[in-house]
Amino acid sequence: MALVPLPNLPLVLISAAAIAAPALAQSDSAALRGAVTEEAIRAHQQALAGIATAEGGNRASGTRGYDTSVDYVAEKLRDAGYEVTVQPFHVLSFEETAPPQLARVEPDAETYSSGTDFQTMRNSGAGSVEGAVVPTIDLVIPPSPEPSSTSGCEPEDFPPAPDDLAIALVQRGTCPFQVKVDNAAGAGYAAVLLFNEGQPDRQDVFAATLATPVSIPALTGSFAVGDELQALAQAGPVRARVAVEAVTSSVPTANVVADWPQGDPDRVVVVGAHLDSVAEGPGINDNGSGTAATLEIALQLAKLGAPPANRLRFGFWGAEELGLLGSVHYVDSLSPEELGRIVLNLNYDMLGSPNPVSFVYDGDGSSSGPSGPPGSAEIEQAFLDYFAAAGMPSRPTAFDGRSDYGPFIARGIPAGGLFSGAEASKTAAEAGEFGGTAGEPYDPCYHQACDGFDNVDLTALDALSDAAAHAVWTQGVAPPAPATLALLARGAGRGGFADH
Repeated sequence: MALVPLPNLPLVLISAAAIAAPALAQSDSAALRGAVTEEAIRAHQQALAGIATAEGGNRASGTRGYDTSVDYVAEKLRDAGYEVTVQPFHVLSFEETAPPQLARVEPDAETYSSGTDFQTMRNSGAGSVEGAVVPTIDLVIPPSPEPSSTSGCEPEDFPPAPDDLAIALVQRGTCPFQVKVDNAAGAGYAAVLLFNEGQPDRQDVFAATLATPVSIPALTGSFAVGDELQALAQAGPVRARVAVEAVTSSVPTANVVADWPQGDPDRVVVVGAHLDSVAEGPGINDNGSGTAATLEIALQLAKLGAPPANRLRFGFWGAEELGLLGSVHYVDSLSPEELGRIVLNLNYDMLGSPNPVSFVYDGDGSSSGPSGPPGSAEIEQAFLDYFAAAGMPSRPTAFDGRSDYGPFIARGIPAGGLFSGAEASKTAAEAGEFGGTAGEPYDPCYHQACDGFDNVDLTALDALSDAAAHAVWTQGVAPPAPATLALLARGAGRGGFADH
């Protein structure tokens, strides 16, 4: 799962009535839910873990591990009778050729630890810089209870660089990483250290990707490092050294898109999960769990042979971890007419977090805002009704475009899905309702090497994969009333995506 908010720029608006009735009884999906077993999902996860082990420890887009994952999924789908397209596109490959460096030169020289105190931003520029550390003028220290920092979001946030090799000290928050780094470079800074904001779940060093390569070295840092440097800068001059050795190049990758050759081609339900991992690990929860569940749902639908009312399309997206690039590429490749045939998108990203909550995307925006396009509220309610009927708790989670539903809702296509939690910490109320440990991350191995085959809660995986199968059945297979199928085509518009 990537950190990717998005603007609401609709292309196609679909009436809420286009969504299949959420009140369908659980028994309607019983055959599919019974066919999609935990054992089969785990077998797919085991295969993905084996691919990562054989190919350098990860399945990141642009690597052999990802290409082998594409082959695995595509072959399974073709063998089941799907019409499979491997859709190529290119991504930027970023490779560090030496360990990065961050050291305070004065006062009181100190060398910081890569991976613990700081790390290189993907698509950072290369170079060695030693100069004054200059905080932006709007740091929020101590941090506010909720994220509020706008540090570096405006060019005027940066004091004039005192020399040609000054290092900008910027706090995370509000606007994309790219904006902060570009503003620093535009203000004459030779390097950037972007430190975490400081709330309980924003303390540690974090991974970050720049959508466009930059010419200056760019690092992320823990809140502790940023706080220390800004405090010293308040007392007097601070100098530091930053060094990055890296190469950025364009490499091929792909999406896997599979259509079941039945159902109304004018009413397409796209069911998606991202196939790639981060470079740091094998990604067996993020998102081997969503991939494996989505794949097994597709395979079992083919075996059941139930003719779907809608055309079912399964998308396994590449480069989600680099900024939703695969799903963006897919949506951008469609004509307005093709977009207009998509009635909704279901997205499954992280279904087996070790300290889980059964989160449902908040389509109506009633709990966290923003809301999705018309129809998203009905998809959310279908999931909530399913969990309630099954006697299981669930909670809404922000519908902010952080995963591959983002490009769909940016075009006005209603969407929804499931999520078991990432790097944020479980609250005491959630622990009381769902079990697990309050104050600990939902997934302590999020974006790390330890996100392997054992980094999965089997109870959550089983429960959420059942809910995922139920939604595919009720929204894709079960026939909606003919009077509910009006689509409202609207004018063209395209939006972008960025991290913050």
